[in-house]
Amino acid sequence: MSYDLAVWEGPSPANDAAASAAFEDLHAEFMGGRSVAPTALIRQYVGELVTRWPDLSPDDDDEDEDASPWSDGPLINNASGPLFYFGMLFSNYQQAAQFAAERARALDLVCFDPQDGRLVT
Repeated sequence: MSYDLAVWEGPSPANDAAASAAFEDLHAEFMGGRSVAPTALIRQYVGELVTRWPDLSPDDDDEDEDASPWSDGPLINNASGPLFYFGMLFSNYQQAAQFAAERARALDLVCFDPQDGRLVT
């Protein structure tokens, strides 16, 4: 089980409903089978996350799962264009989600929780 966040470049939505609609549009455009190189700002953001906790490689075994909160890797594979949609292991997501939201705010990126349909501030 994982906890997912979506982070993207763009204007800050006015409310949760607007954020949900923006996420749906971005997801359909950038994650719906067409992969686009991540923007420079999204690459920077992902770099900050994997600097804090190690990235996973496809051949990592379960013994390493406590070293990183990410549910898969390499983490940059979850980015397309201005959108980054990624998961964290539910067992230890809280600290990682807080850090991810803080870094998104610092870079003026939108952070959205698709499970709850709410902006993360």
